[in-house]
Amino acid sequence: MSSSSTDDSSDVESWIEWFLLQEGHEFFCEVDRNYIEDNFNLYGLRNIIPNFRACLNIILDVADSHNIDHESIDQQAMDLYGLIHARYILTKRGMERMLRKYRIGEFGVCPVMECAGQPVLPVGLRDQLRYHEVMVYCARCNSVFYPAQKQQNYREENLDGAYFGSTFAHLLLMQYPALRPSSRRPTPGYVPRVFGFRVRSQNAPPPRSVDALEADYKKQKLSNDAGAVAPSTSGSQVAAPHAASRIKLGTA
Repeated sequence: MSSSSTDDSSDVESWIEWFLLQEGHEFFCEVDRNYIEDNFNLYGLRNIIPNFRACLNIILDVADSHNIDHESIDQQAMDLYGLIHARYILTKRGMERMLRKYRIGEFGVCPVMECAGQPVLPVGLRDQLRYHEVMVYCARCNSVFYPAQKQQNYREENLDGAYFGSTFAHLLLMQYPALRPSSRRPTPGYVPRVFGFRVRSQNAPPPRSVDALEADYKKQKLSNDAGAVAPSTSGSQVAAPHAASRIKLGTA
């Protein structure tokens, strides 16, 4: 636990509890300790976070941090918890915890009047640290905004968008289709992505199958072949005009 927390959090048992109680950390949910202790869930983070082991020990409350430089280690521990958090909220249990926050409006609502108070979800513009602070996504107008508390009260400390990732908000809406608003006002500019892939609009027609495309091609080819050669009155064959045609492939 940070040295700065000893005065106001003496009754808090763990670093995670202290961390979640800090002002501006309302978007975070509690990550299960057993999830953090599983090395599989931490794969690749050692190469991103300096002092990885020390930070992990601080998060799990298994080491005394009095002899550590808190000016650097506090931010590194926050980054580590944030990146673990971004992975955790993609799990079933993590989604359920974030869903509870969403349903009570803890992430805020869309500031656009036409959206009529549509609840929003936290989203990162990229999955990498230090790219951009966390934004909120409105499924009704398909736009991203700064969080309400950011607009109302400017704070020097910004939550990194990587703590929530670019996938979570859209994956949650895919897992719980009932959360999608009945009417959507599409707005160009922001492209929803899940694991880096663009999310197809719910109003877009479904992609055509390969079998359907092949059937259309064969039908068109037979029609062209039938009209390509026509018998003349003199018994000779005259080539009829042949217009080349192309089949438009449906786009996803």
